[in-house]
Amino acid sequence: MKYLFQNLLKTIPVLLLITLIVFLLVRVTGDPVSLMLPETATEEERESLREALGFNEPLPVQYFTYLGDLVRGDFGDSFRYNTDAMALVLERLPATFELAFASMIVAILISVPLGILSAVKRNSFFDLFITGGAVLGKAMPSFWLGIMLILFLAVNVQIFPVSGRDGFQHLILPALTLGTGIAAEMTRLIRSSMLEILGQDFIRTARSKGLKEGIVVNKHAFRNALIPVVTIMALQTSTLIGGTLITETVFAWPGLGQLLVQAVNLRDMSVVQAATFLIAIFVIMSNLIADLMYRMLDPRIKYD
Repeated sequence: MKYLFQNLLKTIPVLLLITLIVFLLVRVTGDPVSLMLPETATEEERESLREALGFNEPLPVQYFTYLGDLVRGDFGDSFRYNTDAMALVLERLPATFELAFASMIVAILISVPLGILSAVKRNSFFDLFITGGAVLGKAMPSFWLGIMLILFLAVNVQIFPVSGRDGFQHLILPALTLGTGIAAEMTRLIRSSMLEILGQDFIRTARSKGLKEGIVVNKHAFRNALIPVVTIMALQTSTLIGGTLITETVFAWPGLGQLLVQAVNLRDMSVVQAATFLIAIFVIMSNLIADLMYRMLDPRIKYD
C-alpha cells in the first residue's frame, strides 16, 4: 500500500510537466482566435474575443489560470463543437477503448503461440520465418498496412467495410492494423524470454521427472517468462494510443485519436489539452498496474 501511495504521488509532477508542455505547444502553433472568427471580423472583434478568452494575459497567468480550471475539472469548451471539451473527449473514449482492446487481443492471439513455438523450435526454419516476420511487422508503418488492408480486403475482395464504426465487421481491419505492430514486438520478446527460461535448471529438473513437454513449456516456462511480457504490454499502452491517432484517421474510426488529430489541425486548444491530459493518465496508470502485477507473477519481487 505504501508503494502504491508513493507512486501515485510521483504522478503529480509528471502530470504538471505534461500540462505545461501541451500548454506551450498549443500556443506557439498560432492564434486560435483567427479560426474562431470569420475572415471579415474586425481587429476590435478579435481583441474582444482574445480578452474574453484570456489570451491577452501573460503566458504564466494563462497557465496558472488553466491549472486552476483543471483542478475543478474545467478544460473549457470546444469552439468547433460548442460543447464542453472533456465531455466531448469522454464521449469518444469508448470507441478508442474498443479498438485498443481488440488490437491487444489480436496481438496476444498472434504473439503468444508464435513466440512460444519459435523458442521451442529454436534455429529451425519455422523460427527463422517467425523472427523475420516479426521484424517485418515491426518495420511496417501502420498507416501503410491500413491502406493495404483497405485496398485488398475492402475494395478488391469486399469482405470488410472500408471505414466507420457500425458493428463487429468494421472493427476487424483497424484491429488488425494496430495489433500487427504490437504482435511483432511481443513475439520477439516472448521468444527471447522463453529461451532464457528454457535454459534454467528447474526446467531441466521438470523434464527429468518425466513431465510432458507441453506441461513443461506452458505451465513452468511460460509463467516465468510472463514478467517481461507484462512489461511490454504495459509499455504498449502508449503505442496503442499513438497508433489510434493514425489508425482511426485511416479508417474514419470515431474515437479519441481522430478527435485529437482534428483538434490539432484546427488548433482547438481545449480539446487538445483535455485529450492529452486523459491519455497521460492512462499511460501512467498502465505502468503502475504493470509494477503491481510483477508482485503477483513473481512473489520474490519485493517493494520497499
